[in-house]
Amino acid sequence: MPMSDETHLTPRQAKWFQTVRAGLESASGLTIEQWAEIARTCPEQAHRKRLLWTKEQHGLGQNHASIVLDAAFPPAAGWSQPEDLAAKLWNDPQTAQLFALIKTMVTSLPDVIVGQRKSYTAFSRQFQFAAARPRKGGGVVLGLAIAPQTTESFEKRGRESWSERLESSVEFSAGDQVDQPLCEMLQQA
Repeated sequence: MPMSDETHLTPRQAKWFQTVRAGLESASGLTIEQWAEIARTCPEQAHRKRLLWTKEQHGLGQNHASIVLDAAFPPAAGWSQPEDLAAKLWNDPQTAQLFALIKTMVTSLPDVIVGQRKSYTAFSRQFQFAAARPRKGGGVVLGLAIAPQTTESFEKRGRESWSERLESSVEFSAGDQVDQPLCEMLQQA
């Protein structure tokens, strides 16, 4: 993520990115821009291979390497272009409509920050409390930072990529499922 654009981040997330960047500059004596110039000499074209090259050739850890590569090769649709990421993620009309209902409900809560990622949409206040992603075959999976409930549709899920805080999730396939019980669960989270 380009550090100049910290919109759609909680203050805690923005501070973390600033700390990682400052730590790299302090430890190495090079600015992010100098690291980006070095990264542009990488013979690899794929992001993961560039990441591995940066780690092996220059000893950077995952977070530092990711920030350097993002500065050297800004993504076409990255954190600084949340609308583009959202359009790619929520491109199925029915899923997009269902997500819009969920997003409207979530953002009706006070002080919610919507953070768009490549594979999901995060909802945070001080911490991430919910996240939504399209479900294969249609529908939306909504992860929540609350203990699993006893209803059939709401259960503990396996490890998701969005956050270890989100202990359980519920799947939606129809707009009428976005209802008052969901609103209560969101307030709880």
